[in-house]
Amino acid sequence: MANRFAVILAAGLGTRMKSKFYKVLHPVCGKPMVEHIVDNIAQLQVSKTVTVVGHGAELVKAQLENRSEFVIQEKQLGTAHAVMQARELLDGKEGTTLVICGDTPLISTDTLEALFEAHKQQQAKATVLTAYTEEPTGYGRVIRNQAGQVEKIVEHKDANEEEKNVKEINTGMYCFDNLALFQALAEVSNDNSQGEYYLTDVIEILKAKNEIVSAFQTNDFSETMGINDRLALSQAEKIMKTRINKKHMANGVTIIDPANTYIDTDVEIGMDTIIHPGSVIKGKTIIGDDCQIGPHSELMNAIVGSNTNIRQSVVHDSSIGSYVNIGPYAHIRPQSTIHDEVKIGNFVELKKVDFGKGSKASHLSYIGDAEVGSNVNLGCGSITVNYDGKNKALTKIEDDVFVGCNSNLIAPVTIKKNSYIAAGSTITDDVPEKALSIARARQVNKEDYVKKLNLDN
Repeated sequence: MANRFAVILAAGLGTRMKSKFYKVLHPVCGKPMVEHIVDNIAQLQVSKTVTVVGHGAELVKAQLENRSEFVIQEKQLGTAHAVMQARELLDGKEGTTLVICGDTPLISTDTLEALFEAHKQQQAKATVLTAYTEEPTGYGRVIRNQAGQVEKIVEHKDANEEEKNVKEINTGMYCFDNLALFQALAEVSNDNSQGEYYLTDVIEILKAKNEIVSAFQTNDFSETMGINDRLALSQAEKIMKTRINKKHMANGVTIIDPANTYIDTDVEIGMDTIIHPGSVIKGKTIIGDDCQIGPHSELMNAIVGSNTNIRQSVVHDSSIGSYVNIGPYAHIRPQSTIHDEVKIGNFVELKKVDFGKGSKASHLSYIGDAEVGSNVNLGCGSITVNYDGKNKALTKIEDDVFVGCNSNLIAPVTIKKNSYIAAGSTITDDVPEKALSIARARQVNKEDYVKKLNLDN
């Protein structure tokens, strides 16, 4: 296979987004739009990817890390000028170069592969990815001759009335013979209404040299959508959300109400899991088989075993075992590990906890910075008091401990295995194995106290 290269145009600020964030970093289904493109390109056996950055260069570089090389476009003088910045990395190399805009996250790997193949089959120096739309306003028009060959591409602002009626549009994605591309770029001028260097002029330059210029038309216009404002961003989110949900349903996941279920692109879900309405599943969450998620649960970077139920709850950056029941209204905060057969009930919050197999916190508890053994019962209102205003301290609860209701465990403290904590206790010292610890004031009843205060009316 001939060498493949890719140039991603990601230097624009995106003023129409009306945002302090750079356009290509706005997320679509949980991932910045430019990262969607880099991930797709990575599947195309591309030997070198070059991202042209300008505004927000350091943030874009940090997001893409080592998945691309970068060049700077100091001034945004047009698409041809942007591609020209990649000369130092690509000039003189034989192969095919894909040029793609960083604000087109919906383009699929299949379509890009088809574009490469069409370019190869036609033995073209340039191949334009085109699409048909009933609303071509704002897009460059693909002008063909009587034989159906690409004659030129005219930007909307420079098109005459006849050309504006053309409904085949330039998507802004191309394959070029790399050597021919950089030779032609040297000849591009900015003699147009915008005073910019258009990449589309490369087509006319190649045509003037009697080189083959072809076009490949995708049958899905939505894939080519460029994101220029918040409306387009919401439309792209909806399209990608539908794709993601369809993929999971095709793989054996039941999604009760796809229109009201939000799943990020990198999420993995096992067969026969049911996702109830209102659920939001983000990041790199992995869910096993036969689970029930929701309704109205939020999972972020969570790993969930099989046969686990999570109802009306939040789980962030944590690991959940199999045969676990969580919720309703539980909050599992980061760095928590919940082992198999655990019950975390309503209004229970866990933070940085290792919660052992078969243990239970059924309601109204806060467990933070703790190691909880297996088969532990934490009664209603149990609290690990882990923060002294400056530092966090660890609570250790060993296997088979019973903690009575409304108990405070003042960290650092260790509750040894098979011990009991009496309800209402405030534990400040370690509890020995098999002990009963009672740490509460003795009840005192003051007879006739109300009369003495003249409160008995």
